[in-house]
Amino acid sequence: MNRIIPFLLISFLFACNSGKKETVIDVNSVQTQAGLVSGKTTDDQAVKIFMGVPFAAPPVGDLRWKAPQPVAPWEGVRACVTPPASAMQAPPKPFMCWSIEFMAPESPLSEDCLYLNVWTTAKSDQEKLPVMVWIHGGAFTGGSGTVPLYNGEAMSRKGVVFVTINYRLGIFGFMAHPELSAESDLKTSGNYGILDQIAALKWVKQNIAAFGGNPENVTIAGQSAGSFSVNMLVVSPMAKGLFQKAIAQSGGMFGKDLMLGQTLQAAEEGGKQLTEKMKITSIAELRIIPADSLLKVPGRFGIVVDRIVIPPVYETFAAGKQNDVSLISGWNADDGVSFGPPPTIDQFKANAKSQYADKAEKFLQVFPANTDAEVGQSQKLLTQLRFGWHNYTWARMQTSHGTGKAYLYYFKRVPPGEPNYGAFHSAEFAYALHTLKLWDRPFTDIDYKVEEAMSSYWVNFAKNGDPNGEGLPVWPVFNDGKPEVIELGDEVKAAPLPYKDQLKFMDEINN
Repeated sequence: MNRIIPFLLISFLFACNSGKKETVIDVNSVQTQAGLVSGKTTDDQAVKIFMGVPFAAPPVGDLRWKAPQPVAPWEGVRACVTPPASAMQAPPKPFMCWSIEFMAPESPLSEDCLYLNVWTTAKSDQEKLPVMVWIHGGAFTGGSGTVPLYNGEAMSRKGVVFVTINYRLGIFGFMAHPELSAESDLKTSGNYGILDQIAALKWVKQNIAAFGGNPENVTIAGQSAGSFSVNMLVVSPMAKGLFQKAIAQSGGMFGKDLMLGQTLQAAEEGGKQLTEKMKITSIAELRIIPADSLLKVPGRFGIVVDRIVIPPVYETFAAGKQNDVSLISGWNADDGVSFGPPPTIDQFKANAKSQYADKAEKFLQVFPANTDAEVGQSQKLLTQLRFGWHNYTWARMQTSHGTGKAYLYYFKRVPPGEPNYGAFHSAEFAYALHTLKLWDRPFTDIDYKVEEAMSSYWVNFAKNGDPNGEGLPVWPVFNDGKPEVIELGDEVKAAPLPYKDQLKFMDEINN
């Protein structure tokens, strides 16, 4: 009899644990913690789409320049079938190589912008598909989760639950001020846009299972400011446990100069000077100024390295205190397309002496400037590697100070058609997200092969932390002793690390 009791107890516990009822995902009614939402489907009904799902309360009125607050619950079913408002920003207009497919919708733009979009092919809440959360670029002043080339349908068809998010931008997302720091529970200010991203990831953790996703298998991914954001989330103690993998495309902050960032003291001083110039005496007064008027206020607003939300990146990795996750990192051959014309030979050499002092001679060996052509090439390479060095360093630091594996890529496929800016900054993500069909260019079979390979690498990585898979060229794990990349060009192939001498020199001058 005594032997039977433990057996019966085990059987009872098993029955309880296995009794979780599978819920079929009904696009007309999905339960989130705040209430029911409905979505829509693709024509073939394979993909369920939910657009404009709130992940935080509208950051308006007294909530302007405060950490994101919980969503107020609602009654009934909330229809999530149209794109949400994008964050306040200058009217999105195509420029240079960035055509309309790269732009946020022209309207609506609003402070009430904390929404996300979900694409899923899951039929039940027990499928536990890998989740990819895409963080948009735009220099922290523009962009949106509903940029056309971020459409998640194709990625969801390849086996992930795909999520895009909005976050506050510019003065609304990154203004710091002593009064704001004093009123904050964290005793810091700025970084509201990053706190929004963390709030979105918390929403994913709490709700994505209802859409068929696995909250314990989340990959964060982004390009440009989105890649900077991924970098911030990887070092932020406030994001710990919210994701298991990271994809970073052209952006990071590993150098001595903070690039798009500044210290809390400097950011607070900038905010104080701004309010004094505006003759504003309190934050309360600033909070009642219309959003359109604030949008016109000039100033520098970006990442704040406050050691609370965001610690120094290199220092955090060197101490092994980053969120230790597997990584895909890389950059484009023409990432510096927007940085203007080259200097003259004399200007280039004078800049070298001014910036690098006793290392100027070595600098001019790896970035030669003996002819106008050499200056042009060296300047172009410098602007490329201002992105590339950070992504290369990220792979190197993760490899030496973490357990998650790193994979490095180099994108050099030039999109066909005009204007021709080479493999420009942002050119790669339509290949990675399998959205070339939404971009008006005369793509060829080569492009579609690169797209298929690149998006498959990304999906494989989201599934199991390794981009490799059947039918794909082998992508070697990053090894600093023999550094290799996957080269995404007219061919997809493993290749030695490009510009190794230049990158090693940049190691010397940056740390």
